[in-house]
Amino acid sequence: MQKSDYTNLFDSFNNLNVLIIGDVMVDSYIWGQVNRISPEAPVPIVAVKQRENRLGGAANVALNIKALGARPILCSVVGDDQKGAEFTGLLEAEGMESSGIVKSNERITTTKFRVIGNKMQLLRVDEEDDKELSSTEFQALVSCFDKLVSKEKIDVIIFQDYDKGVISAELIDHVVAATNDRNIPVTVDPKKKNFGDYKGVSLFKPNLKELREGLNLSVDPTIANDLNHAADNLRQLLQSEIVLITLSEHGIYVDRKINGKHEYHMLPSHVRAVSDVSGAGDTVISVASVCLASGIGSEELAFIANLAGGQVCEKVGVVPVDKMRLMEEVIRLRC
Repeated sequence: MQKSDYTNLFDSFNNLNVLIIGDVMVDSYIWGQVNRISPEAPVPIVAVKQRENRLGGAANVALNIKALGARPILCSVVGDDQKGAEFTGLLEAEGMESSGIVKSNERITTTKFRVIGNKMQLLRVDEEDDKELSSTEFQALVSCFDKLVSKEKIDVIIFQDYDKGVISAELIDHVVAATNDRNIPVTVDPKKKNFGDYKGVSLFKPNLKELREGLNLSVDPTIANDLNHAADNLRQLLQSEIVLITLSEHGIYVDRKINGKHEYHMLPSHVRAVSDVSGAGDTVISVASVCLASGIGSEELAFIANLAGGQVCEKVGVVPVDKMRLMEEVIRLRC
């Protein structure tokens, strides 16, 4: 690919509508300064300088999609509570629609409280309800999904799974059946509970830990045969077209089945001043999904997604990708 090909690719993201289904949450931050240890216990005292709420979980995927120039549409369930109201307020502040968000009085809104002192995360407190959706909640969510795919031109659907109860095998089957009828690609960032239920999806993106746990395999990320074997097992389980495995400091692996043959690539990571890995997986699945919807090859898809995941690790907290910075680094390294 030439420089113009990459600029055209990144411009094409602006024409995409991306439906994100999964567990949304509020990321709540307390930022402060640490100058002493508490006399009450061997813990740091954080003098609070700033409080901030951000969109998290599947909503961070939506932020990444928006940052890439595409239009994100969220489909999820939150509590009919104060944090749920804060969540929809954050959506509105970002100019994103909330028509696909179901508010329920049967659960609370997932919130992750992070305490940051001297630019380092010192503590995280989670407030959540991870039980499966009730029949009422499930039907409301399915109804939202059916309306969205009927009235919107959807170019790709992302399942962003955090094991908080929104996604179930029944929901996956419903979505995949609907997308098969409409020829819409489906990508997945999985967690353990539903790992083996994503049958027939287009792209499946576990990290190394999820891969080992999901397949109950010992996988060495530096050995291609180990990764090839794991990808074969995943394909037998899920029949997915593309397997994309993030390997942290070891880079990224991609395996794609084309005309009955497998094409795989192992791409190294790039040296980064890593500050915080929070949200890197959200960024990788976001970039991989818009690249897939744009029709580029698997090696380029993996390369660009890998760079994007590395870039957001340089920032403290969960932040979306910087589209221009990503494009500039891709062009510098590939042209």
